[in-house]
Amino acid sequence: MKFGILLDHQYPREDDIGRRTGELVEYAQHVRDLGYDSLFGIHHYLSSLRTPQPLSLLSRLIDHTGTMQIGTGILILPLGHPVHWAEEIATIDQMSGGRFVLGIGSGYREDEFASFGINRTKRVSRMNESLSVMQQLWSGEEVRHHGQHFELDGVRCSVLPVQQPGPPVWVGANGPIGIKRIAGQGLPWLAPSNVRRNWAVGNLLDYRQHLRDAGHDEVGMTFPIHRDLCVADSAEEAFRIAEGPAKKSYGEYVQYGMDYFDSQWDGIKEKALWFGSPDDIAAKVEDFAAAGYNHFVFRAQWLGLPIEKSLEIVERFAREVMPRFRS
Repeated sequence: MKFGILLDHQYPREDDIGRRTGELVEYAQHVRDLGYDSLFGIHHYLSSLRTPQPLSLLSRLIDHTGTMQIGTGILILPLGHPVHWAEEIATIDQMSGGRFVLGIGSGYREDEFASFGINRTKRVSRMNESLSVMQQLWSGEEVRHHGQHFELDGVRCSVLPVQQPGPPVWVGANGPIGIKRIAGQGLPWLAPSNVRRNWAVGNLLDYRQHLRDAGHDEVGMTFPIHRDLCVADSAEEAFRIAEGPAKKSYGEYVQYGMDYFDSQWDGIKEKALWFGSPDDIAAKVEDFAAAGYNHFVFRAQWLGLPIEKSLEIVERFAREVMPRFRS
């Protein structure tokens, strides 16, 4: 069983990014020393919040993360060119000594695609072709590719990743069609945070069946999921500490057409947020682990929550919950 942390590096526009980056360095060091297995960054462009770019931020954190995996959760792959992504990711994999995990997704925000001049309806095919081109480039061989979106004529990647044939790839998807496609590719599906228990468990069962149907062996595979986490003396105390900041963070999605984070908040908060006592959280981990999830990536940062509170949350989980799942 592995446990990781998702950095929520989104800040009000008046914030000092230099100071916030310093906080994240301390946070990463603390997470490392507590025995977490991984650390991930998020990706958006043109956000309503100040959002430092993940590859640059993770590069800053490499020397502060020990042996933890570092990665993107997720990188919006269709918004870039595969040559650019391949060399950037190979570079950070080299710098980290082969610890990078490439979490990818197709994206959803209209303004991002419009600003890049990319047809949003082609985002999935562009993502899949990008990944294919990147994997070809990481072979170190000469690549000739003539696809729907990209043309390469006898080129080689100038930097290759330490991990061969390339860094692990996790793919995010929020619907059954995407989940089935990911299973067909034999790649790990990264389950989202803001979903109810039955949805997350049921779709994992379907995904694993699709894997078998496609002839893929799931032995040794990673089954990751994002969850929002607040550990306190009780569920009531956890919600008192973090519900306001969590609601504020999710409220940012309303402007992108996800108004249910406002209108259905009471249902979402009870079923999707892992807020509670150590025993409450351990029971949730055990339940999801029984369904097959084996890499939990927790967010313990939200808009307006002091970093000291986030540190307390990750420390309490590490001290009072994590040992129950370490063999």
